[in-house]
This record gives sequence, C-alpha cells and structure tokens, in this order.
Amino acid sequence: MKELFKDILSVEGVKGVILFSSQGEVIFKMFLSAIPEEPETRDWALFFDSVSNVRESDLIFEEGRIYIRKTELGFLVILMNSSAPVALVRLNCDVLLPSLKPAKTSKGLGRFFKR
Repeated sequence: MKELFKDILSVEGVKGVILFSSQGEVIFKMFLSAIPEEPETRDWALFFDSVSNVRESDLIFEEGRIYIRKTELGFLVILMNSSAPVALVRLNCDVLLPSLKPAKTSKGLGRFFKR
C-alpha cells in the first residue's frame, strides 16, 4: 500500500497520509516526520459520521492544512503545510481513488465468465 501513496507523499509540503475505514479504524498511515500523537489513540468514528456526506474537505489552520477525501474504503486524510499545492494533491487523489476500491468476491458461475 505504501507504493500507492508515494506520489502524494512526494508533493512538496505534504507531511503524511492516513487512510481510515468508515468506522474510523486506521488502515494505513505514513508520516514524513514525527507526530506528537498516534491517530489510533482517538475515536474517529464520530468525526467521520458527521462528514459522511462530504466528498472532500480542505481544513485550513494557522500552522497547516488537512485535506480529507472520501473513498470507497472510508476516508483519506492528508496532512500538509499551509503552502502545499492543494490542486496537485487533489489530482493525485483523483488518480489514486480507483486503486482504493475494496476487493469484490465473485459468487457462483459468474467467476468463470469474467471479461
């Protein structure tokens, strides 16, 4: 999974990436520098429940920015400097999202007749 996020992490100003499930569990995380607290120590389910109808969000703070993107697995959270190029991050997310689809299991005879 690390390979999937290399393009996002290579954007100047990006500090890290966290992929959460819809229930708020951490699926993947990678940070380019040390963080003061691990994301698993928080309960994210309430936050993601409140933004469940939002496709994407860009939260801007004094010291940085958080870009949140809804995926089929849950939510992708990207931590950035305030000067990071958000358009480039969005573009990389658009390219990445098809790769983040959950695996489909085939049932019955349909698995023999794949296209």
